[in-house]
Amino acid sequence: MDMTHLRMMNPGQLTVLGSAFCTMLTMHFTVQLVSQHLFYWKNPKEQKAIIIIVLMAPIYAMDSFVGLLDIRGSKAFFMFLDSIKECYEALVIAKFLALMYSYLNISISKNIVPDGIKGREIHHSFPMTLFQPHVVRLDHRTLKLLKYWTWQFVIIRPVCSILMITLQMLGMYPSWLSWTFTIILNISVSLALYSLVLFYHVFAKELEPHKPLAKFVCIKGIVFFCFWQGVVLDVLVAMGIIRSHHFWLDVDHIEEAIQNVLVCLEMVVFCVLQQYAYHVAPYSGDVEAKMFLNKKTE
Repeated sequence: MDMTHLRMMNPGQLTVLGSAFCTMLTMHFTVQLVSQHLFYWKNPKEQKAIIIIVLMAPIYAMDSFVGLLDIRGSKAFFMFLDSIKECYEALVIAKFLALMYSYLNISISKNIVPDGIKGREIHHSFPMTLFQPHVVRLDHRTLKLLKYWTWQFVIIRPVCSILMITLQMLGMYPSWLSWTFTIILNISVSLALYSLVLFYHVFAKELEPHKPLAKFVCIKGIVFFCFWQGVVLDVLVAMGIIRSHHFWLDVDHIEEAIQNVLVCLEMVVFCVLQQYAYHVAPYSGDVEAKMFLNKKTE
């Protein structure tokens, strides 16, 4: 496509073209990373979880790009697209915890908990202290509870999504019901994230070689940006800064379009960060080779 064709495009067409380029770039970096892991397929349990996690960025980008293509879609359609992202987020959070368990050689199903971590203290914070003792000793039951706290979101999120979309299509979705679902989902995701943060604090030393914070930031960063920029856009609409200048497009659709464009741009950044956080080096032998060379030089 030459510059003449670009100059003939209107801003809307240029926006779609730019978002398409960002989506393709996100897919390129992700396919590159996934293919590296498939080539060095040394630890299927861990690498399956990693592949599911790194696919989060392209799924978010493609989902947002589809929403941008059908800019005049119904509320039920946009709710469906949002549900795809949020349901996948729930799966990613569960897989992240499974990855951490694998790093520590913990198996809940086989009742395997290394002796070195048994009896370690877990300190709960408010408001969890309303339901749990302030200090709990780590054992198989405690780890199983952390797993349940994470997986409940994997179940609750899709169930709520199906109910919300169905009720929206039937025209039975009043504002009080929308707020009810919002409260339920916020409590659910907060509990899931709380269990991950708690797990990280308890095993920060053991997990340090695996860069767990960078891995977690790649996940939470995507969710954080999508959520808070949505809140900012809502405020800008309420203040009248974002307005509709088109008789065929209302302000809600313009807000949705801006959100989708931003997500397409941000996913490029996050898929590049994933190249570092979920690098293939631990499975390709590069890490072991570097450690061997360092020992020889010492």
